[in-house]
Amino acid sequence: MGQLIPFEALTELGERLRAEGKRVVFTNGHFDLLHVGHLRYLAAARALGDVLVVGVNDDAVTRRRKGPDRPIVPEAERAELVAGLACVDYVTIFHEETAEAAIQRLRPDVYVKGGDYALDEQDRRAGKQPLPEAAVVRAYGGAVCTVPLVPGRSTTDLVRRIRERPDTQER
Repeated sequence: MGQLIPFEALTELGERLRAEGKRVVFTNGHFDLLHVGHLRYLAAARALGDVLVVGVNDDAVTRRRKGPDRPIVPEAERAELVAGLACVDYVTIFHEETAEAAIQRLRPDVYVKGGDYALDEQDRRAGKQPLPEAAVVRAYGGAVCTVPLVPGRSTTDLVRRIRERPDTQER
């Protein structure tokens, strides 16, 4: 089981892990209603190094990005659930709009996001989301990569399917 750590402890954690010769991987997300897409994504991220550190967006950022009905699960519980996955070593909650501050503290060897994010200009032209954290990682010599998403597996899709079920419609 992974360990929950305060955001402020990321610098010390990164320094210690690098001193031990570990390849540190970092990723982040909302992880609201944990599903198989999350599990496969985190397992793929973990396979890229020795230690996986996950940043969980706090409730306020999740609400701003996902809408007033989200998150469904509070940040402390989302962090605990992610930490409970065998592939996750450390989890922290962060309060910024992007993971740039977390990355600056931890300085992971590899930063991972889902395949819906752009790694280069060609990806951006293809309509993928920009990845503001990439510049921070590359500035200190870290690697940035994406892993494929599991089609049809997202919290947004789950919420939509639940709301569309006939037995959950208001009468």
